[in-house]
Amino acid sequence: DENTLKDPALEAVLPEAATLTEVQPAVLPPEALPGLWKAPEISVKNVYEYFSGGGVVTTPKEGYEEPVTIPKAERAVVAAAIHLAVKEGLLWLTSGPASVYAEEIPAGLLTEDAFVQAPPPPIPPTDILPESLPEAWTDGATTVLVISVALSKKVGKSLPWATVREAIDGAFRTRLLERTLDSGPWPCDAGGAQAIKVRIPTEAPVPKIISLKDKLAAEAYLGPGQLQDFVEMIADILRAAAGHDPKFRIRIELTGAPEPPGEVIARVNQLLHKVSKDLTIQ
Repeated sequence: DENTLKDPALEAVLPEAATLTEVQPAVLPPEALPGLWKAPEISVKNVYEYFSGGGVVTTPKEGYEEPVTIPKAERAVVAAAIHLAVKEGLLWLTSGPASVYAEEIPAGLLTEDAFVQAPPPPIPPTDILPESLPEAWTDGATTVLVISVALSKKVGKSLPWATVREAIDGAFRTRLLERTLDSGPWPCDAGGAQAIKVRIPTEAPVPKIISLKDKLAAEAYLGPGQLQDFVEMIADILRAAAGHDPKFRIRIELTGAPEPPGEVIARVNQLLHKVSKDLTIQ
């Protein structure tokens, strides 16, 4: 501003003599800086060299090109900018089998031999279904880890967990997938992917509104994943129906042939009784 320009302590320094104390993460993605991106992916070493000082690039002006000197930035300053760019989802970093995007770069992974590139495109939830990714599925079931490995093989490089997680989450939200009864909790980090067991939801009758005397009720068969979602929504349902005394009726059916043996029924009842003694299969 004008007051700053009038400051007698203000000094002007030519770019070739300047040293940057900060590099904004927003200038690192492809096409942001002239001359930095000479390929779809570049090494971290390339980024360090770009800010090593003395480099000259040309920028297009009206009818001509103007040479611009790139100021120097210490390696630690550039590394900090790369860390933030990856964490903020502006860059995707790969180093051997490691793949990091939209999260902190683990210690020791930001080496000169690591590569940065534009963020990976989002994966549509339909791309992880058996029709699109048959190698990941067995008898209509799989794990999130197997899906992640199959997707990475399909694109030819290790995909970051954030991208895989978004695809899985989208499939859950749109009821394309559901977790099995013995699945681990969701969401999770990459280390828990093996424990997330998923399957194609079984067809359930369309929910219907029925009248029980003077009461309105919704009734539907819910899969395990849907039931877990329902439990998470109970507080919201109670708030939405405040003043109308909402009640929940639970019915549990054991189906299939032959009929479950007595020890199975006893084991299930033992678990149900931890919730309510009224829940008894008989």
